[in-house]
Amino acid sequence: MQSVHSQTPLREEAYRLRMSYEQFLQWADEDVHAEWVDGEVIVFMPPKDRHQDIVTFLVTLLRNFADSFGIGVVRVAPFEMRLSPSGPSREPDILFISAENLHRLTEERVEGPADLVIEVVSQDSVRRDRQQKFAEYQSFGVREYWLVDSQTPEGKAEAFTLNEQGVYEPIPVQEGVIHSRVIPGFWLRVEWLGTDTMPDAFTAFAQMVGLPMEVLEALRSRRSTQEG
Repeated sequence: MQSVHSQTPLREEAYRLRMSYEQFLQWADEDVHAEWVDGEVIVFMPPKDRHQDIVTFLVTLLRNFADSFGIGVVRVAPFEMRLSPSGPSREPDILFISAENLHRLTEERVEGPADLVIEVVSQDSVRRDRQQKFAEYQSFGVREYWLVDSQTPEGKAEAFTLNEQGVYEPIPVQEGVIHSRVIPGFWLRVEWLGTDTMPDAFTAFAQMVGLPMEVLEALRSRRSTQEG
């Protein structure tokens, strides 16, 4: 069952194993970051620091927004998204399930496509994220797909939305900002993703929802007092 597909460890892909989906469920646990595709399990190495910074920022920002407006839930890898009963099982870096589709969310996984998926692209995931997952997410109905580049020090991101024909079309970046089509009111300033320009997620969230600076500073001060 555990025949190694590749003997050469990669920086992101540790190794691959051949097994059925049922065997995968028995083999994997919640601490393993792995995906099942076409009878093969892809096991991943822990992500790099830059990757983690971006994921943490985006998860915090998106979760604050979703919780504040009660519009859905956010999950972060490793958490399984089973795209269809016979299709691939992926563990996106970040996924959002809208309130209307919460019936897809179980204790173990998302049964079916999430509404929004964000993948943070690293050197060894370019082909997988931009080609393989792009095609899968489009085919199985992930309504919106964001690709965030972790390889450049400046902020860089792309977003795609399903059109009426079920084909991804780019969401234009307008004045440096991406506006989600799936989550009304949620937007991202691409420069926030830069190594030297990333704000804390609380400040970014305040800008997103238009909190006055005096309110932001009062909340920040209150939070500091509570944490102290």
